[in-house]
Amino acid sequence: MEFISIIIIALLVNNVVLAQFLGICPFLGVSNKVETAAGMGAAVVFVMSLANLVTFLVNAYILIPLDIEFMQTISFIFVIASLVQVVEIILKKTAPSLYQALGIYLPLITTNCAVLGIALLAVQKDYNLIMSVVYAAATAVGFTLAMVLMAGIREHMEMVGYPKGMKGFPMSLLIAGLLSLAFMGFSGMVK
Repeated sequence: MEFISIIIIALLVNNVVLAQFLGICPFLGVSNKVETAAGMGAAVVFVMSLANLVTFLVNAYILIPLDIEFMQTISFIFVIASLVQVVEIILKKTAPSLYQALGIYLPLITTNCAVLGIALLAVQKDYNLIMSVVYAAATAVGFTLAMVLMAGIREHMEMVGYPKGMKGFPMSLLIAGLLSLAFMGFSGMVK
């Protein structure tokens, strides 16, 4: 039951983008097309899940035994940067069109505060290894869900049209605000 609670909270109630406001840059920058948003989301799911696995191990078996927990942030950034490089190499070889579509946002996963934030939050919440990975995966799927919803709405808005003054970021911020309000409705699901 605890895993289901963690999943619902991470996915809907405390959505990393719409409730915690982490990862706003890729959320707004890559959510123009559903295809690109889904590809970025898949990369974030992979990186965030694997990053939490590795950062848990680094924290539990290196930082804590050596009493150097103050190195968490820098060591976690190093782990995340390494994983992003691996994802970039894999995408470049296996899916060149997705690699091109993601453009600069793929290396920016390294600096995506959501990836680092979730790794640090999992440590702060004192999750065990499995709970940490489940939390990260659910959070990343929530990030993907928010990006795909945003992209779908933005694509639809481009087809139906809207006032010139709302083109670009004004409309994106309005949509993000409405999505955030909609996700607040999930707050009563879990106590």
